[in-house]
Amino acid sequence: MKRIKFILPLLLFAACKREDKPFEGPSLQDLNGPFSMAKPFTANKAVVDFSKNETVVFGAEFSKQCDWSITIRGGLSKATKIITGKSRQITVDNAVWNGTTTVFPAFKTEPCKAVLKIAGVEDSFTLNVGINGVRVPQGLILTDFESGLNAKWNTFIQSGANMDFKVKSDAFSVQGKNYLNMAGIVTWDWLIGLIDFPASAYGSSTLALGSIPEDVYFNCLIYGDANPNQSRVLFQFKEDDNNTKAFEPAADDQFDKEIIVNWQGWKLVSLKYSDLVHLSNGQPAPNNGNNRHNPNNIVMVSMLHLANPSMGAGSTKIDCLIFTSKAPLEL
Repeated sequence: MKRIKFILPLLLFAACKREDKPFEGPSLQDLNGPFSMAKPFTANKAVVDFSKNETVVFGAEFSKQCDWSITIRGGLSKATKIITGKSRQITVDNAVWNGTTTVFPAFKTEPCKAVLKIAGVEDSFTLNVGINGVRVPQGLILTDFESGLNAKWNTFIQSGANMDFKVKSDAFSVQGKNYLNMAGIVTWDWLIGLIDFPASAYGSSTLALGSIPEDVYFNCLIYGDANPNQSRVLFQFKEDDNNTKAFEPAADDQFDKEIIVNWQGWKLVSLKYSDLVHLSNGQPAPNNGNNRHNPNNIVMVSMLHLANPSMGAGSTKIDCLIFTSKAPLEL
């Protein structure tokens, strides 16, 4: 009987402990309560200058936790930025716009409309934000084609049919005003055209990049056409590993990336330098230098536009070739 008297208080104590345990999971208000706006949809700026690293902070508060999205659309560019979340409040913690783009083209100096939508709610909420300065890409820019083709680059264009290897400014522009159009029919070769970007064109024997390959990213914007002949853009990064001030294929490393353009519209492509391999006829192959990624030894970047010679015309567009440090380009 003494043992029974000892166990019963323990059971009662355990039961009390369970009753004091905090409730886990969504509240009944979040599950079944009606929706209302506790605080209106706002922005901390009516006009923003992203070129000065300004940002727009959106705000709102709801009567319950909601899935929400803010879609910002450029009035001229039709660029789109989408911010999403699940919360009762929209604050600086979950809704800051720094001028970046979700769907290209990039934003211009223009009026924009921001629309807040809440899942399960018919109404939407709208406000206007003006851009008087666009986001400036940060990094080592090889080219954005705003000044056309540099005479210090080496350019080769095949003599095929309907060749168009020209800088253009039209409705396809994605960042700034200009881009490079690359198109044509070459029936005897994969190569349509190429550009070499030597470090000497930028005032030094090697490109001004860091020495840690994991921290170096190469980025560009590439446009995919609805074309059965999928274009390929081949980038070659040529190093000087033996300090001769030039790339020597028999003694130096070259790292490559072939991009098959199998999408439609503009897309941001970012490559981590340490992930690149040397290619021979499109396949990984041994290098001839020190067999280490040394981005600070790059003396030339080559860009080749390729297309299958048996499949007719190939075409693509390209813009904003830029190296960034420690992270891919945000644009």
